[in-house]
Amino acid sequence: MAGVISAANIGGVADPRLGDEADIIGTKKEHPEVDFHHQIEPPNLNGAGSIYLDTSITFENYAYWANRSREAEKSIRTDNVGFAALGNLLLDRKGKREEPAAEPTEPVPITDEKKEIDTKDAADAPRADESTDKWGVTETEWEQAQRAARTATWGSIFYLITTDILGPTNVPYAISRMGYGPGFALYTVFGLLACYSGLQLWRIFTGLDSTRFPMRNYGDVAFRVFGPWARIGVNILQSFQFFLNVSLLIESNGQGLAQMVAGVNNTGGFICFMLAEAIFMIIGFVLGQIRTLQRLSWLANLAIWGNVIVIIVTMVVVYIYPPNYSAVLESYNIAEGPIETSAGWPSGYSLEEKVTAMMNCVFAYGGATLFNELMAEMRRPMDFWKGFIIAEIFIYVCYLVNGMVVYAAQGQFVYNPAYEGIPNTPGAYRYQTLCNALSFVTGAIAALLYGNIGIKVFYSSVLHDVFHLPPLDTKIGKWLWVLLVPIYWVLAWVIAAAIPQIANLTSFVGAACILQFSYTFPPLLLVGYHVQKDAMLPEEEFNPHTGLAQRVDYGMKRWIRGYKVKFWWNTFDLFYALAALSLAGLGIWASVVSMNETFKSTPLTPFSCTNPAG
Repeated sequence: MAGVISAANIGGVADPRLGDEADIIGTKKEHPEVDFHHQIEPPNLNGAGSIYLDTSITFENYAYWANRSREAEKSIRTDNVGFAALGNLLLDRKGKREEPAAEPTEPVPITDEKKEIDTKDAADAPRADESTDKWGVTETEWEQAQRAARTATWGSIFYLITTDILGPTNVPYAISRMGYGPGFALYTVFGLLACYSGLQLWRIFTGLDSTRFPMRNYGDVAFRVFGPWARIGVNILQSFQFFLNVSLLIESNGQGLAQMVAGVNNTGGFICFMLAEAIFMIIGFVLGQIRTLQRLSWLANLAIWGNVIVIIVTMVVVYIYPPNYSAVLESYNIAEGPIETSAGWPSGYSLEEKVTAMMNCVFAYGGATLFNELMAEMRRPMDFWKGFIIAEIFIYVCYLVNGMVVYAAQGQFVYNPAYEGIPNTPGAYRYQTLCNALSFVTGAIAALLYGNIGIKVFYSSVLHDVFHLPPLDTKIGKWLWVLLVPIYWVLAWVIAAAIPQIANLTSFVGAACILQFSYTFPPLLLVGYHVQKDAMLPEEEFNPHTGLAQRVDYGMKRWIRGYKVKFWWNTFDLFYALAALSLAGLGIWASVVSMNETFKSTPLTPFSCTNPAG
């Protein structure tokens, strides 16, 4: 999620199924009552209503059914889809064909040594003693219906993660403040840690998700490990991140629109920067009245390829034309001079500027909030690590290549976002306009998605769950949506106009929000998961028919026993989370101080008509 026009962390970006998931946030479907006749929903054994908010469902209950689902998924074929299917096609290989079994003329004996079940999944086979609900539907049939909605494989996960996170338009700026060596080192370290955190979320998801009790998002993970307060906190922070992402998009595209109007060497027209931002805002809240995103996935794919074109054009053009000196002077107070690069930390930058660059590294890997949604779509969530690791490697290489190439060409004059560092001189202006136009379109799509899901998450976790307002699909809920959308966009515009500093605002978002989802929360959640799982004793009984667990103890004694089982691993994760939290505090401090210093040392002012991009 390096670029401010990237649509990471929102769900529904490149896959229509994820868009469907986003559409039910804050509706009656999100908090279903236990009514098997009207919907396919796993049974709620404790009769407390929604499985997503039912605190009476025990950890043992989640873990039992998760283990059962993982065992069942081992026999599900994935060699006929995704990368494996492509490989078979290229090598002219054919997957194993399943011949229909002949009808037996007489019963086939079943022995203990060999049991033949005519299904693809032994765990899914109906059992003779299996109970049914009042409509005659068995537990197996409910699980098969749930699994039918999960179609993604690890190959599609690679595509989704790559297209969702990749967008390195601010990587060159970050490297220009760190130099070749520190830039390489920090992007490598943060990339490795992001990979470790992603695998932590994967471990928790596979240990608690099941077809009986499916998980869908980050809030569900927090709820099952720490309870309702964790879910509410995670969802509020997530909606706050989406809100600030909309502000970043308003700001960057306001700059781009003002650049396009200015023309070659500013000989064209003039548009007030705040007005340019307001135009983008108006487009946003008009389109934002669309409540459902089911039919917009093709637009999200268009946005992805638009971003790719912008990146490639930028890397080529910066070697043909000089930097945008006027934009750099306006935003960073760096006067025109010889281009300089540095192997180590460049001189002349303060501590807060260096930390701000580090927070841009954090921003680059901010896709963890989407991982749970992706795993929820997989046929076999255990395969998530394959697509995830390959995607992380690919993204890491793209970041370094793009960052190093642009930094080598422009040195200390790299602008953020990089494509706005193309000057408006004759010849270069057409490339600047192309990138700005593409970014304006892709930015509008991304902002629509951010705003839509951001409002839904906030409405669901705060207005609906806490203040008990009606669901969004009711008549009152629909009118509240009409009212909330313009308020949301106007407030985002106020933030963008008040802080016309993309680099510092990006740093703040990275420190306050993205760092938590990618580096602080995963280790804390894994510790909570390990402690509860390892605290279970052999003599403790769990009854899957009632969903009740007989525990020998409760409270602190149980937590201490569970913590000791993986003492060093849990301790490392605690220190890792505390270090990430400390870095977040440092990043928030640095971004706020940098904002203040930038206002003092540059012509930029809050609510200014002057375009920061020159």
